[in-house]
Amino acid sequence: MQEIDPETVQDPVAQQIARGVLRLMTDHGYAGVTEMTLANGRRADVAAIGPGGEITIIEIKSSIADFRSDQKWPEYRPFCDRFYFAVGHDFPQDLIPDDTGLIIADAFGGAILREPECEKLVAARRKAVTLRFARLAAARLCQPVIA
Repeated sequence: MQEIDPETVQDPVAQQIARGVLRLMTDHGYAGVTEMTLANGRRADVAAIGPGGEITIIEIKSSIADFRSDQKWPEYRPFCDRFYFAVGHDFPQDLIPDDTGLIIADAFGGAILREPECEKLVAARRKAVTLRFARLAAARLCQPVIA
């Protein structure tokens, strides 16, 4: 499982949700990374690739204020097959848009409460996102060795 870099996730609640989301994704056969920068300059909280190459992006919201202040999440959709919000147990779920997936998570795991509609990426975009994912994961794997 991918380690969460505490310098990239400052909010302790968001860090706990990220940990649970990564565990959930692993349980579903996905490999995940945190804080992946996309080609449009946006940074996905969690990006995960499934066994068939499907790409999922999960946006973590640690509070109502965090959710309301962030309107950039639609810009992640062109880079994934499925898009979810991940929130804590006490987050009001009715705030999450109906056309997105919903994950409830804490530091120990998570549950998918609502699946989003799958919007398949075109091959060229899938290849670009997969390559970016692979390079990020490889760079993080090598950090302790080359540091």
